[in-house]
Amino acid sequence: MKFNEEDLLVRIYLSEDEKYHGKLLYKYIVEKCYDLDISGVTVFKGILGYGADKRIHSKSLTAFSENLPIKIEIIDTPEKIKQLKELFDKIIEKGFIAIEKIHSIKYR
Repeated sequence: MKFNEEDLLVRIYLSEDEKYHGKLLYKYIVEKCYDLDISGVTVFKGILGYGADKRIHSKSLTAFSENLPIKIEIIDTPEKIKQLKELFDKIIEKGFIAIEKIHSIKYR
C-alpha cells in the first residue's frame, strides 16, 4: 500500500454532446489519459443538471433527453495533471474544471 499526499483530483463537467474533432469529448479525454499513462479516470453520466447556459437537462421516463451532464474524474500527480491541463486548454470550449489536492492510497 502506498500513501501519497501529493496527488490531485480533477473533476471536469461537460455536456454529453460536446465534441472535439468529431469525437465525443469525454471519450477523447479518456483516450488521452490512457495515452499519458494517467493513474485513473472515470466518466459519470448525470440524470439531471445544468451548466453555464442555465438550461436544465434531464432524463425523463416519457422522453429521452439529450445532452445530459457528464462528469469526468481523474487522479494523478501534479506533473501529469499539468500535462492534461495544457491539453484541456486546447480541447475544452464549454465546461468547468475543479482541481483539488487529495490524499490517495493505491492498491496494486
